[in-house]
Amino acid sequence: MPQTEARKTLKDAPIMWRRINSIGMILDCNSTYAANLGYAKSEILGKPIFEHVPKDSWGDMNNSLKIWFETGKVTDRKITFKKQNGDTFSGLLQATSLYDENKNLLGSNTVIFDLAQMSDEKIKEYEEFFKESIKRLDEIKEKEYDQFDENSKSEYDGLKEMFEMLSKIKLDDLKK
Repeated sequence: MPQTEARKTLKDAPIMWRRINSIGMILDCNSTYAANLGYAKSEILGKPIFEHVPKDSWGDMNNSLKIWFETGKVTDRKITFKKQNGDTFSGLLQATSLYDENKNLLGSNTVIFDLAQMSDEKIKEYEEFFKESIKRLDEIKEKEYDQFDENSKSEYDGLKEMFEMLSKIKLDDLKK
């Protein structure tokens, strides 16, 4: 899957990001997602999202998927995630849908915050990243969007929606 300019904003982003298809298989992720879970990216792609949660959290993940199917997004879902070494962490999942040009669901852009990492410094880094990413996406829209093919437009629109949702989260509340 070729990377658009919009997706390049996520390459080494401070957030854990993954893209899944409509049945919960991981299509792509960034290096932060892979590193935090302790895998190589190649070990993640093509796997179901349930591989990264302990069995006792499958119900929570399933409920998250159900909400996503019903509403097109997921906000503030606390789910326990499992690293390759077996360690777990409490994460907060945020997801927005990705649609094709005919408004058919393709999948989601999902961001996971490790709640144990929510320091003032990390929150500031996230907020700055969201602001810069929205600015970068606005520049892409202004200069290149009209020349995009339908897949690139879909990708751009999905990422723009995701960053706008993320920028509205009150990250300080996640420290509690």
